[in-house]
Amino acid sequence: MSVIGGIRYSERGMVQNIRAMRMQTLLMGITNDNVAGFDKVGYQRKIPVVSSFAEYIGEDAISTTTDDTVGRLGLTENPLDVALAEKGYFQILTKEGIKLTRDGRFKMNKDGEILSLDGSKVLTDMGSPLVLPIIPEKLDDIKIDLNGVVRVLNNKTRKFEQAGKLSVVTQEGLAVLSPNVRQGYNEYSNVNLQTEFMQAMLYPKTFEANRQLYQIQNSNLQRVISSLGS
Repeated sequence: MSVIGGIRYSERGMVQNIRAMRMQTLLMGITNDNVAGFDKVGYQRKIPVVSSFAEYIGEDAISTTTDDTVGRLGLTENPLDVALAEKGYFQILTKEGIKLTRDGRFKMNKDGEILSLDGSKVLTDMGSPLVLPIIPEKLDDIKIDLNGVVRVLNNKTRKFEQAGKLSVVTQEGLAVLSPNVRQGYNEYSNVNLQTEFMQAMLYPKTFEANRQLYQIQNSNLQRVISSLGS
């Protein structure tokens, strides 16, 4: 006669607790990123999205979307600082291709090209790099209107010459017709610290609850194994 024995326990419960703890850690990380980006120019708040059946797929159920509301505008009086008072993005040409940004801290090189802080070329609505037709004697000779049209003063003729129109598009690449460009401003993040701190208080509590449940189940399993062994 053979005796068949074994230990059966709720693996599902223990595994779900581990998955839940990992998820809370990732969610807390997203909140930490938002807090760290509070004073960053052009930073847009990340919104965590938890899909269905998270208890089965764990951390893979978490993704993020972008809060595209307009952030806080701060006056700089630098003619090449521009901010968008409406939803949209500037298009810049990087080594990896065209990218979108709300960071409008631009600069000019010796050839009159308008560049982003990292040296990427700022694009016009025609898809070409924005280049001033003449090199201004001072940056105050550069004017940018609410539609993003860039003009520079020709001191010889005392007239403004148009350089082009800033390319402002949506996330889908569609042109923003009224971008409400503000010259001499920076747009800081749209992060609300009170909201982030309130959210951050929930994650540790949920993490601790799952940790305690895991410890209880683990302790019960150890007692069962010990009893069988004796």
